[in-house]
Amino acid sequence: MRTHRLIVLALLCAPAFVHAQPTRLPLTSLDRLRPVNTQLDTVTFKGQRALRATQAANGPDGLIHLDGISFGNGSIEVELAGAPAAGAGDGARGFVGLAFRVQPARGEVAAVYEAFYLRPTNGRALDQERRNHTTQYISHPEWTWSRLRRETPSRYESYVDMLPDTWTRVRIDVQGDTARLFVHGQDQPSLIVTDVKTGAAGRGGVALWVGPGSVAHFRNLEVTPRR
Repeated sequence: MRTHRLIVLALLCAPAFVHAQPTRLPLTSLDRLRPVNTQLDTVTFKGQRALRATQAANGPDGLIHLDGISFGNGSIEVELAGAPAAGAGDGARGFVGLAFRVQPARGEVAAVYEAFYLRPTNGRALDQERRNHTTQYISHPEWTWSRLRRETPSRYESYVDMLPDTWTRVRIDVQGDTARLFVHGQDQPSLIVTDVKTGAAGRGGVALWVGPGSVAHFRNLEVTPRR
């Protein structure tokens, strides 16, 4: 009996994840948004009011910072769609995603962030290698997609079925140095990263992410921090 009581007491005293109240943004206005390297407006897309971000073909990645959010662990959910911009060239894929643990650029110091993004035109490509590169993890500025692919082929990319210019639900779940990407509301992640480069104690802001030569749409963002 004494052993049973000690076990119960230990369970009651064990640390548990604590969820803060989620922040929900419909993304039907420019409130609380700070775009960097991207053109931003609100539109009706596929019958839904949404945020549109347009990224130049030869420019840097675009970030749309969300004011007032501090994020280390937790989940981020959004509906998004991406497609190549007009005249973007053959290498355009409609790059669109989410950045987390963001430390904004300061002067000559580049922004630091983790991100998961999608290449929507790869989802149903006839080339299997392109399909295998539909999802991507990066950690800027050091761990670019090209460096990760060169040094650790296939480890930070995966396949998921999707189409360009189509609303797609995405969720990122982060705990310590592990991050998981879920697509289409599936129970199992499409991509798992167990060595997030900012480490177990990383913290920063949250941003919408758009790659070069892309037109991206976003709606119904929800950020739920956890500690």
